[in-house]
Amino acid sequence: MSDSKCRNGAHGSTTTDAELFDRQFEELVSELTEQDLTDPVLADALGRLREVLRYNAPGGKRNRGLSVIGSLRELVTPSELSPDAVRRALVVGWCIELLQAFFLVADDIMDASVTRRGQPCWYKKEGIGLDAINDAFLLEGAIYRLLRRCCRNQPYYTNLLELFTETSFQTELGQALDLMTAPPNQIDLNRFTEERYKAIVKYKTAFYSFYLPVAAAMYMAGIDSEVEHNNAKIILLEMGEFFQIQDDYLDCYGDPAVTGKIGTDIQDNKCSWLVVTALGLMTSVQREELQSCYGRNDEDSVARVKALYNTLEMPSHYRQHEEESYQRLVQLIERHAQNLPHAVFLNFAKKIYKRNK
Repeated sequence: MSDSKCRNGAHGSTTTDAELFDRQFEELVSELTEQDLTDPVLADALGRLREVLRYNAPGGKRNRGLSVIGSLRELVTPSELSPDAVRRALVVGWCIELLQAFFLVADDIMDASVTRRGQPCWYKKEGIGLDAINDAFLLEGAIYRLLRRCCRNQPYYTNLLELFTETSFQTELGQALDLMTAPPNQIDLNRFTEERYKAIVKYKTAFYSFYLPVAAAMYMAGIDSEVEHNNAKIILLEMGEFFQIQDDYLDCYGDPAVTGKIGTDIQDNKCSWLVVTALGLMTSVQREELQSCYGRNDEDSVARVKALYNTLEMPSHYRQHEEESYQRLVQLIERHAQNLPHAVFLNFAKKIYKRNK
């Protein structure tokens, strides 16, 4: 997640990693749709893949993808980072963005979401509908074709493959927990425990959003010690938990013009940080009020839940939690990152604390 600049050869100009990353995207689209499978009978399908990639992969904050090259720059000396190594890190970063796109296309269908990143969800586009399920599979398949094309001859290739497959499975288990905890039209506030919430967050968000990019950079830097990966995981899963709490808060209190999406956690009966925390603060009368209007898809019910949250001063509880989480994170970095550059973790922290989208 570094904004490191690198010298751009003959002209002596500097290019940020973000600019390099964005430039890499069209190369990858070309690689996947023109240079990989060239059987002419696949032209229409490859055209569809191109459309799916361009609509769903760019447009986010790119934090996950950029943190691969950002972390790698902290882990190895500049002299060890050849142009080829930089390119491979950018490609692996895009593989993480494709994994994210794969999850989001499917997630939006499951949640019946309307907008994503300030535009209609892919399945909501005219003529797409549930064909988007196969498009999600295309995004996932593209990851492994890119990894093979760019990293097959590297000593860390097997570790990267295992990391991506393991992380995908962990995320899918987290999504299963999330869906099971919040079935539509079955309101049961007893399901919303802190223990269940932490399990959903750890598996659904923290592994792929935080551990995956840094672990990928560590393998690429030649760090494959289980001890060091476990140390990094402790820090990054903590960060991932806070990130999801923040996401839950912004779902209710964020400005859709800034976040790019209209929050639906209340209507969707989601096990979010707000409802779990509110349940620990409210009276039995307030709980009855919540029971009568949570998970209902009408404006009045949503407004009543938000009014309850405001009465319980949820923004104030959130700000306190944010401060405590940051302090805890700094302590974890001190304790567990003795052999890893602290900047790997602090760069990530700077991006997420106090964010508004």
